[in-house]
Amino acid sequence: MSYQTPLKIAQAIRDIDSKKYYLPSIQREFVWGTEQIEKLFDSIMRDYPINSFLFWKVDKSNTSKYKFYEFLRDFHEKDSRHNPKANLHGSDDITAILDGQQRMTSLYIGLKGTYAYKIPHKRWDNPQAYPKRKLYLNLTKPAADRDDFLYDFQFLTDDEVADYSDYEDENGNLEYFWFPVGEILNFDEEGDLNEYLIENDLNILPKEQAKFANRTIFRLFDAIHRKGIISYYLEESQELDKVLNIFIRVNSGGTPLSYSDLLLSVATAQWEKRDAREEINEAVDDINNIGRGFNISKDLLLKASLVLTDRPDIRFKADNFERKNMFVIEKEWDDIAESMRLAVELVASFGFNRDNLTSNNPFIPIAYYINKIGNPANFVDSGKYSKDRTNIKKWFIASILRRVFSYSSSDSILKQICDVIAKHHDGFPIELIYDKFHKNNRDLTFDDDSINDLLYTKYGSGDALMLMSILYPWADLKNHFHLDHIHPKSMFTRKKLLKAGVSEDDMEFCLTNYNFIGNLQLLESTPNEEKKAMSFEKWMDKNYSDEDHRKDYMKKNNIPDVDFGLDNFVEFFDEREKLLVKALKKALN
Repeated sequence: MSYQTPLKIAQAIRDIDSKKYYLPSIQREFVWGTEQIEKLFDSIMRDYPINSFLFWKVDKSNTSKYKFYEFLRDFHEKDSRHNPKANLHGSDDITAILDGQQRMTSLYIGLKGTYAYKIPHKRWDNPQAYPKRKLYLNLTKPAADRDDFLYDFQFLTDDEVADYSDYEDENGNLEYFWFPVGEILNFDEEGDLNEYLIENDLNILPKEQAKFANRTIFRLFDAIHRKGIISYYLEESQELDKVLNIFIRVNSGGTPLSYSDLLLSVATAQWEKRDAREEINEAVDDINNIGRGFNISKDLLLKASLVLTDRPDIRFKADNFERKNMFVIEKEWDDIAESMRLAVELVASFGFNRDNLTSNNPFIPIAYYINKIGNPANFVDSGKYSKDRTNIKKWFIASILRRVFSYSSSDSILKQICDVIAKHHDGFPIELIYDKFHKNNRDLTFDDDSINDLLYTKYGSGDALMLMSILYPWADLKNHFHLDHIHPKSMFTRKKLLKAGVSEDDMEFCLTNYNFIGNLQLLESTPNEEKKAMSFEKWMDKNYSDEDHRKDYMKKNNIPDVDFGLDNFVEFFDEREKLLVKALKKALN
């Protein structure tokens, strides 16, 4: 390994564009956020060290032996997180980045690409939730209200840039001039910078602003074109084992490698006929697009691989991903991926998705069972497996509500469940699993105290839909059902409660409890839209004037036969909780 003459950033970007630099398959994927990229550029502008890089020279004769990926240019949080696979047939020697991928990719995205992340509160599957953003630098003033930043680098959409352009200070001076950072690559000499300043009237700003704009754009030009900022070491060994060892050691800093990243690196190096990285990423993406979307990680899929191939030790440690185990996992990969896909499809059919699940670990025993009975393609909808589906749903809900996998010994719990399934899979062995847990003081059943605890489930919590799936076994939750406040939440303000006749003695109870399960029901989307903020009393009179229909609704929704006026909320809530306790006891035990 030898130290090399530092590179200029502009040259490194050209080398990436000309396909001279690649990423080895043992590298993790890009994980930096926009603020990390902005801070990197701020550091460069301030002459702060950004640490050295480690490059690996791969001879032309060896490029076909390993797998490499191109740099990510346009990052999209949902649709473009994976690096394109490189086609190196007939290539010359190449250079792979062993350490510094996050920084190098950040430079490339900041100067040549875009970054699209999800806008908060928008659905993850809404394409409009991911607007493209480019990196800009404000040339009129330093960064304001940003700790540790001197220069105001920001990833902005076109609309945000346009909105900012109208801002003026109290003296009518321009507050922002957003310079697209990638434009600096198009400037060859200082004269180009002066022309840019003149053409955009930055030279006629108030004196201090004009001086700042001049200094800032020239400093950016020097940082990108003139200074050797990228200092690096070059490793020329062609032995993958040595390179892998170096990679693991140097990647212990920075944004830490997750276990899945590290073990995926090992898998990639050891799978013989498949590209582990491609296969696992593709499976994760496909699974997460089932139904309304899930959040299955590479970690979970790799853990499932150990469990479904009956490895004696399923802990996440490097020794368990040695060549012998990886050979078995590679050989059985299609079945593993299919089992996990069917498990997630089944849970999606119960009405669950990424937004209402508090744990993903229960997917593994379900996949294990499906795998043991041969991955039947019709498992999710065939009448043949209806009893299995009923028992799996009951176990799945109980394991989440009882927080079975929240213990530190989740590996031991997985082993216990799968050991039972391995010996008894002529039907999902729910009774034997319950019995196993009872003997180990991890009871899956519900006593009076634990059922009463469920009454404290709040609107918006992950367990709310779980409980609804128990209380509404007839509801097809994968369709359009909404979680509805029986007495509308908009009514629970002190002013409105007083107007409705609620006494001061009952006021605190109402304001404290209206969001709990005792005031929640499931409604199909259309009736829920019609109900909106209508009082429960009026809504009942409007929709259930017929006595038989009214009684049927009350029975299906566990509604007590009391006065429905808001001024009677305390009695309504108490009596409904009693009905819910009875329903939960019957369903859970």
